[in-house]
Amino acid sequence: MKKNVKVFKFGGSSLKDAEAIKHVGNILQGFSKENLIIVVSAMGKTTNALEKVVEAHARQDGTARGLLEDVKATHYRIMDALLPKDHDAYALVNDVFVEVDWVLDEAPHENYDYMYDQIIGVGELVSSRIVHAYLNQVNLPAQWLDARDVILTDDIFREGWVQWDETEERAAKVARPMIENGGFVVTQGFIASTTENFTTTLGREGSDYTAAIFSYCLDAESMTIWKDVPGVLTADPRLFENVVKIDRLSYREAIEMTYFGAKVIHPKTIKPLQNKSIPLFVKSFIDPAGEGTYIGNDVDDTYPPIVAVEKDQALLQISTRDFSFVAEHHMSYLFSIIADLRLQVNAMQNSAISFNVCVNDIDDKVDRFAALIQEQFKVVIDRNLELLTVRHFHQDVLENLRRGKIVMLEERMSRTVQMVVKDVPLMNRRSQPLERAKG
Repeated sequence: MKKNVKVFKFGGSSLKDAEAIKHVGNILQGFSKENLIIVVSAMGKTTNALEKVVEAHARQDGTARGLLEDVKATHYRIMDALLPKDHDAYALVNDVFVEVDWVLDEAPHENYDYMYDQIIGVGELVSSRIVHAYLNQVNLPAQWLDARDVILTDDIFREGWVQWDETEERAAKVARPMIENGGFVVTQGFIASTTENFTTTLGREGSDYTAAIFSYCLDAESMTIWKDVPGVLTADPRLFENVVKIDRLSYREAIEMTYFGAKVIHPKTIKPLQNKSIPLFVKSFIDPAGEGTYIGNDVDDTYPPIVAVEKDQALLQISTRDFSFVAEHHMSYLFSIIADLRLQVNAMQNSAISFNVCVNDIDDKVDRFAALIQEQFKVVIDRNLELLTVRHFHQDVLENLRRGKIVMLEERMSRTVQMVVKDVPLMNRRSQPLERAKG
């Protein structure tokens, strides 16, 4: 009989330093009898730091190695506070960093996204090695699993699409026997591999998705995301006052919230869980005894207004160069390129002569898109925008969110309003029941 398994995910903020990792260990002491898959993110702001290494290597400005040394030093300081000096983990972590040294020894790869994935995944690999070693050090027996041995994607780097059949087979072959051995299994979020064994990533902040993949493939009893908030909130508490915790969410509402930009859960996380009715809990690692938020099937869809804010948005206003209408064949062509570039479309609106689309402004993807279509289309790009999405809106909330803003695009559905806005003054966002946070 197969053992039941639960999947836990700990993000970077819960692993930011030695004290945080000790706290994670204290949380896990309460689950010492459970069979857990523990998915960990890179520690603290490591991914941001490694992105600077990638950028510096691409520029060839001589700073990449110094930036990498800073990342190494941060991790070794954390290890020094957790482990004895002669622990095997030091050699294992060094071996991981050596792989980045090898990348930096070579000229920058012509495919930036490929180069990015070969460097950036080191954060999760090192983090998992340290957490694994610490858990064993405090008598919480754990095994270490390379997520790349389980999760297979296509070869689109930085936004790999999971090959589900092969991933399920690998999970049964590799992960399931480890679970049957009992205890904890520590693995990495965010990273996967191609059939050629090149590292891919699942999209920024993709560790939640990793946990959902393992949950689906192993028929998990439940999945828990440990956050620095008490659960799913009606808005980001760093941006708004008077936010409240939502105790219970339906899968459908969670999918809508995350799709529209709520940051508490990665957008791709919910669907695999829904497909097998695996409950998701979002709990606080600061207050692990708190109830958190339950996400599942058996929930009544009645909610207060919920606000999501997506920053770093670009609005593309696209029109034909021959003054013809924007017809179906134009849309098909545009969306084929959007799909190829893995551009994330967050809102769109079309008229007879134009097509407006709001997308995440990441790296050079928007400029590449504009360059690819410039022969047939005129493209005007507005940058540094915000996308405000309000679910279950009240009119007074919308009016307060609009105050002092230029609304570039607005779309209204039965339960949802989306507004693309520019030049949002922080001090003007005042509303009831939601207010902009002070300071």
